[in-house]
Amino acid sequence: MIVAIVGRPNVGKSTLFNRLTGTKHAIVDETAGVTRDRIYGKAEWGGKDFSVIDTGGYVRNSDDIFEEEIRKQVDIAINESNVVLFVVDVTNGITDLDMSVAEILRKSKKKVILVVNKVDTNSRIVDSHVFYKFGLGEPFCISSINGSGTGELLDEVIKYVEADLPPELDIPKFAVVGRPNVGKSSLVNALLGEDRNIVTSIAGTTRDSIYTRYNKYGHDFYLVDTAGLRKKGKVNEDLEFFSVMRSIRAIENADVCLLMIDAATGIESQDMSIIKVILKNNKGLVLLVNKWDLYEKETNTTKHYSEEIKQKMAPFVDVPIIYTSAITKQRINKVLEEAVRVHLNRTRRIPTAKLNEIMLDEIIANYPPPALKGKYVKVKYVTQLPLHYPAFVFFCNLPQYVKDPYKRYLENKLREKFDFAGTPIQIFMRKK
Repeated sequence: MIVAIVGRPNVGKSTLFNRLTGTKHAIVDETAGVTRDRIYGKAEWGGKDFSVIDTGGYVRNSDDIFEEEIRKQVDIAINESNVVLFVVDVTNGITDLDMSVAEILRKSKKKVILVVNKVDTNSRIVDSHVFYKFGLGEPFCISSINGSGTGELLDEVIKYVEADLPPELDIPKFAVVGRPNVGKSSLVNALLGEDRNIVTSIAGTTRDSIYTRYNKYGHDFYLVDTAGLRKKGKVNEDLEFFSVMRSIRAIENADVCLLMIDAATGIESQDMSIIKVILKNNKGLVLLVNKWDLYEKETNTTKHYSEEIKQKMAPFVDVPIIYTSAITKQRINKVLEEAVRVHLNRTRRIPTAKLNEIMLDEIIANYPPPALKGKYVKVKYVTQLPLHYPAFVFFCNLPQYVKDPYKRYLENKLREKFDFAGTPIQIFMRKK
């Protein structure tokens, strides 16, 4: 599920985003218009996960090109999200711009939760009553700075957390994701051997995610062709943003994501945004470089191209990269083979005895965690958690002294010994 945070500039949207996601990814500044790019995050509350998007401040009839772009992207976020958090500032009361946003939200027919920010005194609770004028229901009074009221807000949000339901069969789901016009639908058609999905050269032809069952040659899974666009309305579409919004939904329901990029352009910022969403959701990843038949090649071109990709993706570089052409069907069988392999890697379970034998007696014994403040960390036991992705707990005497570089070392060794290519690994240190 996607939750979009919208409102006029400088009402505390980015601070609320950081609060909900437990991060500091969104820049917080009193200058209006600081958030120009969308920020994507993952939130969890009450055992339920959902995606959060921080949008720029909504403006209308502006001559500033950046503000006009922000307005368009907020329109898109409203259209494509499941729930909208409409943030207003209690210290300013109702402004004309707030009324404009409220009118748009009423017409959108989306679930809107009215959030009155900066309510940190009893007098401001009384002041918040003025926002009933919007006709958007009861306002939730919060202070995104100190976190008061955000628990009640999250309780309300998770009432509406329902993933876009995939087909009922318990078989893997492989989602083809990527920017518009990189050849996603052409690849799906090539794999299926039929024109099951509409394929044109127009970016955003696919309007919704399409599930197609693939059951032949010993494989049985759902192939998901993701979309760039769904509803046009009166929105002046930003195709790149639509692509990410639609991809998020497919990613949340997928087991393995086949991220397709155009060989001519390589990995761009929107591709990195999609990769971050895939990793945050702990999904498998196979990278497809499409239109490779049109790319001008020299000696070691593939090697150099792969190195450039991995530099941008670091530190997560253990990912299969396939150079393909959906039109000529170059290496499309390899695509399926790698998707199946990554799915097996993602669901692999390592026996606890074997895990301790290799990680404790061999890896950690030869290179124990560095001492800190004269104290030595002793890892006693390791086990894999019963989750739908690889996650491991290392029990030790001083878990707080184990820093990220050593965790990355453990992750790299797990990959080296057990083959987790294409799937994120979570490492947890716990007190024995």
